Amino acid sequence: MKNTPIKVVSVIGYPLGETLPEVKQVEAMLAKNDGADELDVVASVSSIVMGDYEYLYNEIMQIVDDTKLPIKVILETGMLNNEQISEASRVLKKAGASFVETSTEYHSVGATMEAIRTIIDSVGDDFGVKASGGIKDVDSVLNMISCGADRIGTSSAVEIIKNFK
Repeated sequence: MKNTPIKVVSVIGYPLGETLPEVKQVEAMLAKNDGADELDVVASVSSIVMGDYEYLYNEIMQIVDDTKLPIKVILETGMLNNEQISEASRVLKKAGASFVETSTEYHSVGATMEAIRTIIDSVGDDFGVKASGGIKDVDSVLNMISCGADRIGTSSAVEIIKNFK
């Protein structure tokens, strides 16, 4: 939305991140050409679980290079252990992503304080962290912010704002 503080964000590779990198690149460029200001790219969980961080790096670096947009990469942290979250976060920072995001809310486990702390411990507090998934109340928002989250993703924003004191 031009001339407003509202950003248009498109999700790439939703919901599982298992589409080919070339497909994600096409999705990303179409979203950019249609006016997206930022992209949320779902990482390939299988590449992370298999320890193929080169795949992850190349996939995200190419989208960053092609689009020149801020890229938030969704790790689906509920499916990963702390070591995988940590290594993937470092790789994403190196690839040029702007944020690590915790969840698509597609998996049963969303954002956790432990995942937020693991990400920040891995990449430092100068890298964006978006807590997303299962955040349904004011306490959850405040907990995620207290752990270092820069942004909150929630489908309960109106209710949370109404209850914020």
